[in-house]
Amino acid sequence: MSQRTLVLLKPDTVRRGLVGEVLSRFEAKGLSLVAMELRTIDADQADRHYAEHVERDFYPPLRDFVTSGPLVAMVVEGDEAIEVVRALNGATDGRKAAPGTIRGDLSLSNRENLVHGSDSPESAEREIGLWFPSL
Repeated sequence: MSQRTLVLLKPDTVRRGLVGEVLSRFEAKGLSLVAMELRTIDADQADRHYAEHVERDFYPPLRDFVTSGPLVAMVVEGDEAIEVVRALNGATDGRKAAPGTIRGDLSLSNRENLVHGSDSPESAEREIGLWFPSL
């Protein structure tokens, strides 16, 4: 089943010069790039994106991080794209993520973990609408 999902290459990916490497993993897997934009977001956009986490203790530092510099927002498409992206990303905590995943190979953090991928079809629809309303 072909799906679209939102992927964010977070500020640490941009800062570390890993955009090309991370993007190439999605492309090598066979996912197609539908939209992509380099942007810096403000706290309001972060709050809308992470709406379910705004009241949680871990959220204020996450908001500070995600608004700390440019990130790459993109929509990718392919067979079961949501599940495929999440498998490529690996576990949220880079220290615990499996080798061969983006986080497992390139991250040593739970917060600065390089990538975001929508976790369900409903989240993908909501997040794509926030980031790329014309899609």
